Amino acid sequence: MAVLYGLRFDCGRICLDLVATAAGAPVAVERLTGPGPLAAWLTGAGVVPPGAALDAVDARWVARFRALREVLGRIVRAELRGRAAACDLVLLNAAAGAAPPPAVQAVRGPDGALAGALAGPPDCAGLLAVVARDAVALLTDPAVRGQLRQCAGEGCGLVYLDTSRGRRRRWCSSEVCGNRARVARHRQRTGRAGRPDPPVRTVF
Repeated sequence: MAVLYGLRFDCGRICLDLVATAAGAPVAVERLTGPGPLAAWLTGAGVVPPGAALDAVDARWVARFRALREVLGRIVRAELRGRAAACDLVLLNAAAGAAPPPAVQAVRGPDGALAGALAGPPDCAGLLAVVARDAVALLTDPAVRGQLRQCAGEGCGLVYLDTSRGRRRRWCSSEVCGNRARVARHRQRTGRAGRPDPPVRTVF
């Protein structure tokens, strides 16, 4: 279901995966377009265990997650340049402490394996707190914060954690933005090769 909504879960953290739901430059592409995409994101990002009941997700939930996403986007991009605004940190901390995250229990499945399950239906504030606390943990860990990168791909702008060897990763995805950059460079190098040479004019 997540793939159908164009959602991505490869940024390295839950909070960055939320920011990615409106990635794009110069115009961001909205992927949290309604309750269905938000429910898919909550499951795909691991905010709730697979199979969790998300019947309560509605337009109000979507608006609140979008609002947190805007704050997170401003904070992580500001941290890449220098320092996040104090007012945004106040909003983040308020979301992190507004409600306890939902409790996850170990339950035995039909096949005998243990799996995570929520103790009860989750509420919006508790799930927002999961994402906000993930952001707080990221921002307050100097080593992890130092891995923040913004994709160098044209028209992307997605923020991710660079955990590659040597910390030289340039793109959010080598298969997507990296491949586009390689194709563009190849076209620049071979641009003249694809055009016929001008005719030779002999002067007597």
